[in-house]
Amino acid sequence: MAISKIIIVGAGPSGLLLALLLARAGITVELLEMTHELDTNPRASHYTSDSCVIFDRAGILDQVRTEGFSPNGVSWRKLDADKTRLVALSNPDPAPGEENDPPFRHRMVCLPLHRLGKILEAAVLAQPTASIHYNYKVVELGQDEDRAWVRVETPNGTTETREAAYVVGCDGANSTVRRRLFGDWVFPGFTWDRQIVATNMYYDFSPYGYDDSQFFVHPEHWHMVAKIQTDGLHRVTYGEVGGLTLDELRARQPAKFQAVLPGNPTPDQYKLVNFSPYKVHQRCVDKMRVGRFLLAADAAHLCNPFGGLGLTGGIADVGSLYEALVGIHTAQADDSILDKYDEVRRRIWHDIINPVSSDNMRRLFEYPDADEAMEKDPFFRMLAAAQNVAAHKDDEENGEGEVLSPPPSLQYDMTQHYNHQGRRP
Repeated sequence: MAISKIIIVGAGPSGLLLALLLARAGITVELLEMTHELDTNPRASHYTSDSCVIFDRAGILDQVRTEGFSPNGVSWRKLDADKTRLVALSNPDPAPGEENDPPFRHRMVCLPLHRLGKILEAAVLAQPTASIHYNYKVVELGQDEDRAWVRVETPNGTTETREAAYVVGCDGANSTVRRRLFGDWVFPGFTWDRQIVATNMYYDFSPYGYDDSQFFVHPEHWHMVAKIQTDGLHRVTYGEVGGLTLDELRARQPAKFQAVLPGNPTPDQYKLVNFSPYKVHQRCVDKMRVGRFLLAADAAHLCNPFGGLGLTGGIADVGSLYEALVGIHTAQADDSILDKYDEVRRRIWHDIINPVSSDNMRRLFEYPDADEAMEKDPFFRMLAAAQNVAAHKDDEENGEGEVLSPPPSLQYDMTQHYNHQGRRP
């Protein structure tokens, strides 16, 4: 039986993307967002090949590429006077006419998340089977064998009940849906004893030979600098000690920038646009499906931002959940496919996202200095070996040295669990 309607709670990028995909498949979607507009706080901005594949399926990749840019690569550096590059990975540009050829069609692209949100919002509103309701706050949940429902507070102060075949919680780290399903304090995992400050800022990095993205290895001043817009807007995210208040963090920011940025600038030499401290977590629910309620992205799992696995994993959740729900809608799968979604997505978090993201963050500060990190960290040693191979072709031809394998994909093809006897969307 075709799905009558799906309610998605949360109009962040994952909720909007899922709504767009489902609406394009002909499914009626109602998106409920508790705030009055999209979030504009500094957040992730780099989209990997995995994410670009799903953007392509949603019909927005070309617009994302037009508004964003493809970064030239990423490096890891030492915080010395020269900001010495230790190792690097490149993101090569295609030759003219090859932009849409594999693998260039889905190469990494950068666009601030709030601008992606605007693209998604417009695309969702253009779908005849989709609607977005701002200032709708979910306060209660319920379900029976045939339907799920949410009780919401509306903008005019009344409460009402909205029903659907399924309800998906895409409402972020403080998810109301998750809290109502499992309890306010049930979110297995841990919080790092270090916190992060994410900033957006303008500063002229051109004299200093910076790449589009770089991480700095230092036991105290570990940080990341990345260009996120072509007009020169940069994201600077740096580590801080835990337990500081917002006022204390703000007071420390000028000295922090002067210590870590090239040229040791004072506040009159840069423009600070956003300042957003936050705690860092590694957490995952024990279930991403409870009957007719489903969880995806940050509502289901969290990780630190270094390497972008939180954003990439959330978008991969959306791709898998879309395929599962479309399989049900088109009678190519029964709803047990949602149990497979739950199993697979949590396994990917535990096997890949959690350990890899933890290593990405830890290697920036756990060694006394960058030279020791290069000597002991397996990832740095692998990159250095690969660069050595590239620089010595004879060694490569003789089978000496190491080369990099592609990073593990966070995608999972749910259509392999279809019965392939139903109707295609």
